[in-house]
Amino acid sequence: MRIVAGTARGRRLAAPRGSGTRPTSDRTREALFARLDAWGAVEGARVLDLFCGSGALALEALSRGAAEATGVEADRAAARLARDNAAGLGLPLVVVADRAERWLGGAQAEGPWDLVLLDPPYDLGEGALAAVLGAVAERCSPGAVVVVERSARSPEPTWPAGLTPLEPRTYGETTVWFAEPPDADRSAPPGDG
Repeated sequence: MRIVAGTARGRRLAAPRGSGTRPTSDRTREALFARLDAWGAVEGARVLDLFCGSGALALEALSRGAAEATGVEADRAAARLARDNAAGLGLPLVVVADRAERWLGGAQAEGPWDLVLLDPPYDLGEGALAAVLGAVAERCSPGAVVVVERSARSPEPTWPAGLTPLEPRTYGETTVWFAEPPDADRSAPPGDG
């Protein structure tokens, strides 16, 4: 794995081994961030990366100009690796070793967040994902973008009333779902760059 663009472009990231985490491929990350950059969703953003694994998504956002980023990861070894990756790149990623659902219930999660990235384990149930998305919707800024990465075989996430889905993109075995607060009113989805 490597950082695709920005100040840390080309720098390598360590990936978790045997922890059950599934890193986002460089190709998927590149396409995802091309879309987010086209929307102006990264530069200066407050980023929340739930189920952050190695921290690759949050670190990509920081490399591309996000103002700050917090990663939440339940697996302690993966959270340690995310911290090590951030330190190695010199990027200010704050990593919290906790379950996303529990962390979102605390005061530290209040936001507002401009970009929320969720890459949960593929075996996370749809009900559990819906509960996390409900908590996320309450903490988004008015122009926020929420991204959910799932298996291409998974159904569309159940979006809470506070999020309006945008057109998804599929990259091989991965589908990336996008949503925004109802009043964000983005124009037609941009291409993938």
